[in-house]
Amino acid sequence: MDWDVFCRVVDNYGDIGVCWRLSADLAARGDRVRLWTDDAGPLAWMAPHGAPGVEIRAWPADDDASTAPGAAVIEAFGCRLPTGFVQRMSVREPPPVWINLEYLSAEDYVDRNHGLRSPQLSGPGQGLDKWFFYPGFTERSGGLLHEPDLEKRLAAFNAAQWLQAQGIERAASERCVSVFCYANPALPALLDALSAAPTLLLVTPGLAARQVRDQLGSAGRRGPLRAHYLPALPQTAYDHLLWSCDLNLVRGEDSFVRAQWAGKPFLWQIYPQDDRAHEAKLAAFNRRFLADTAADLAAAVERAAMEWNGFGGRNPPPAGRAGFALPAPALWPPWRSHCDAWRARLLARPDLATALRAFVLERR
Repeated sequence: MDWDVFCRVVDNYGDIGVCWRLSADLAARGDRVRLWTDDAGPLAWMAPHGAPGVEIRAWPADDDASTAPGAAVIEAFGCRLPTGFVQRMSVREPPPVWINLEYLSAEDYVDRNHGLRSPQLSGPGQGLDKWFFYPGFTERSGGLLHEPDLEKRLAAFNAAQWLQAQGIERAASERCVSVFCYANPALPALLDALSAAPTLLLVTPGLAARQVRDQLGSAGRRGPLRAHYLPALPQTAYDHLLWSCDLNLVRGEDSFVRAQWAGKPFLWQIYPQDDRAHEAKLAAFNRRFLADTAADLAAAVERAAMEWNGFGGRNPPPAGRAGFALPAPALWPPWRSHCDAWRARLLARPDLATALRAFVLERR
């Protein structure tokens, strides 16, 4: 199939990161993809070698009439398609399958709204149908994005060799923690908690690196904790980073999903919203993710996740105590086992690209 994927870069890199992974995944299955974006700059380090079958296009003008739409058109995360492109969609025979790819959420509305049809009753797309497609964690959703060979790559991966190839020397006694975050007032307390044991902190560029440097100074150390500052990593190398660590601090959507494929303990910093809607989204994921865990592990992980995002959770810290509570060391092995089992359950369901292709073929 021929796909047109439209993506606007708003204020972070998650949207283009998801759209690139999806485009590359579809192309690897034999499809042809045009990825339209208003800012292709991040792809220079996310995907420096490109991908066979994926063509990067600059966002077209509203009156551009030079390109015929493909069989499927993805409007990623509610970005408005150019008027001229929609007009050409309306006269194409057969019309393309028009999909609004939504943000990932564990909330109940995902299962209710996934696959709903939205007839276009006016405007340049009058007469077309738009379909809402929701990634998600249940069988009634669109699934999560991952490559068909993910399990094979995970099984063949050697963390020690990968770290050594990056020039990273990890002591046998050190736990390894990756940090990718937005501005986060809980970071100083997290560093205090991690400094209670030998820890190698692998810090991504940008906001994470600036905050860690502000706390650790030029020495990059706090007790037995030491920081290693990473360069910008291509997506595949970032996956390898997550696979190499004992704990991953991730943010947004793309790294959040990739942390779950790593099968390692993780804490997710959800994208903050002014109306605090992100609190409900985080709570919904915690309920699903921790539903079948032991009570002590569920309470500790939920508390850490909520505190990392600035919320109290079910078990707030004692009165007068400021800080961040990591799960106790004794809980890390069962936490790891739970993450591994969670990954296995998710992998047993159709992935996002497979579900999208089936959805489009059915509606063509």
